[in-house]
Amino acid sequence: MRRFIQRLLALLTDLVRPNLAAFTREREPMIWVTSLVVGILAGAASVAFRAGINAAQLPWLGTMSERVASVAGTIPWPIVLLAPAVGGLIVGILLNFVPGRRGGGPADVIEAEAFDPHRLGLRNGLLGALASAITLGSGGSAGREGPVIHLGGTIAAVLTRRFELPAAGGRVLLGAGVAAAIAASFNAPIAGALFALEVIHRRISVVMLPPIVIASAAGAVIGRIAFGEFPAFTIPEHRIISYWEFPAFALLGVVAAAVAIFFQLAVMSADWALRGLVLPLWLKPVLGGLCVGALGVFFPEILGVGYETMEAALTQSLPLGLLVGLVFLKTAATAITLGSRLAGGIFSPTLYLGAMAGAAYGILAARAFPDLASSNAVYAILGMGAVAAAVLGAPISTTVMVFEMTGGYAMSIALLLTVSVASSLTRAFLGRSFFQWQLASRGLFLDQEPHPRPEGDLRVGRLMRPMRPGESAEAYAGSVLTTADSLEEALRAFDACGLERLPVVRAQDTDRILGMVDQADVLRILNAAPVKSAGEERRER
Repeated sequence: MRRFIQRLLALLTDLVRPNLAAFTREREPMIWVTSLVVGILAGAASVAFRAGINAAQLPWLGTMSERVASVAGTIPWPIVLLAPAVGGLIVGILLNFVPGRRGGGPADVIEAEAFDPHRLGLRNGLLGALASAITLGSGGSAGREGPVIHLGGTIAAVLTRRFELPAAGGRVLLGAGVAAAIAASFNAPIAGALFALEVIHRRISVVMLPPIVIASAAGAVIGRIAFGEFPAFTIPEHRIISYWEFPAFALLGVVAAAVAIFFQLAVMSADWALRGLVLPLWLKPVLGGLCVGALGVFFPEILGVGYETMEAALTQSLPLGLLVGLVFLKTAATAITLGSRLAGGIFSPTLYLGAMAGAAYGILAARAFPDLASSNAVYAILGMGAVAAAVLGAPISTTVMVFEMTGGYAMSIALLLTVSVASSLTRAFLGRSFFQWQLASRGLFLDQEPHPRPEGDLRVGRLMRPMRPGESAEAYAGSVLTTADSLEEALRAFDACGLERLPVVRAQDTDRILGMVDQADVLRILNAAPVKSAGEERRER
């Protein structure tokens, strides 16, 4: 018996020892402990970010609550008109101190995870978060998830450098920071972990899961201490009345896809149009803020993050005409906000659009089939999940996030159906999620390998324009392109310097400027290339 026990112990030792050695060699215990620290810090940063938004509201709204629409409707209209423009002026000044001259978001964290987890800088994260807090607090139409995701990733990158962790560990911590930020900001710990795996890492790994879950749990605890343990939205009692409604839910997925496609195209179009607008950098956010303020004078529901208006849609407090109108007005306000370089994210606007479209669809469904249609809250929740998932390209985590934010777990089958239809149709039409489009606009095609070369491997030298009267190369701070640079290389150069127009030189003669290239021209060709390639592929079939 003793000999049997000794052999068993020896066998177990031989089996366990190499696994433990590998576990410690990869510094996984350190990564787990660091992920807890990341979770606490990212959670605290998310709480501070929300407090910053509320503080930015105080000078013009006189309140720090999230009831922006109600208060904005009671104050003098010149204040509503000018508040986003003043916020835009402050943001325009701040952007001069941020590399790339733009606020950060999930696309930056995806890029860091793919190439170098050490590249996110603390200064960029803090200044970007400050610019976003001012944008949202002054009435700009955007979301708060993008800045907190970037801030969580930045904190993870700082700790990765501080503890000299390997690149693999740094990538795991990026996901941990993102998960914690989402969990704290939206009281959604499960969705936070899933979002990090689905969007940031683009895969699920048993090695990544424990530290990401640890950080997400820590972030959720910090968020609940600050904001309470309740769901983000308080909605009335709701239930699905009949299984005969499921065809209507699938059709809602089609409607949600149309809204998601319209939203993405509007944001892309505004971005391209405003890139080609010849104005000083600081003036573009001012102009964008002024346009948003003008819309807000007549429709204060489009100002800020918009949670109050979403809750009104969930509680059936808005008429059909206003619900439909707000889909278009909120899309326009968000496109202008983001296109003019005001900072912010897109998750909250997509939830907003989904709630408006879903609630409007619910009213029409109830009129057509009064004995079968569920309450507006059901359709609004389904619309929220479907539009957000279609734009973000994150059907699993978005579905869970909507569950956690609304407490609507009873609608799981209906939500999965609506989300699947909307996500599939949106990808069929656009080919990319919003974050993938952002990366493509920087010359990074992580969703396409290999990326089809447009127009026979077109180079920068073919896109040159003459210099404008009075234009000087000194204004471009030494940033130049060469005639042999590819379009992808040009986009990376534009993103690095934050400029929208760059001089072109020959590689052998960098002192002589041959012409100028506009970022909008490069984007136009590169974004048309996948469409053309797809069309040719279909014809070959």
